[in-house]
Amino acid sequence: MGSVLRPPHVIAPVPLLQFDTTASVTEAEKRAVTDAVTDLYAEEMATSTGHVATVIREHPASNLSLGRAVDGPLCFLSADVREGRPSECRRAFALAAMELVSERFGVPEPNLKVAFTEHPGEDLMGVDRVGGEWSADERE
Repeated sequence: MGSVLRPPHVIAPVPLLQFDTTASVTEAEKRAVTDAVTDLYAEEMATSTGHVATVIREHPASNLSLGRAVDGPLCFLSADVREGRPSECRRAFALAAMELVSERFGVPEPNLKVAFTEHPGEDLMGVDRVGGEWSADERE
């Protein structure tokens, strides 16, 4: 039995926030950070939380490297987001996310990095949604 193709609704797409870290963290710590970073994203990007996807992946120290790193764990955030938000919004979110991870996972500030990749809205989708253009007055 095949699935029925139906046109998706064009609404806010799924931002994908992916943390790769060498920190050793508990399930409870991961859940606390995914919840907190989802709220930070919604606050800084003026959106709701229902469509924000967050991933935390732990790695052995040999898997990650950063030239300026000091002793301690590393953590990198790859943020795939819809294009159009002002750089001030992205920077505010990046700073808030790095502060959160530094505090919660014990990552020294020099060992943090954030990289944004912006996508046209239609490149970010869920089963029931395809993103549209971003506008400053949206809260979806």
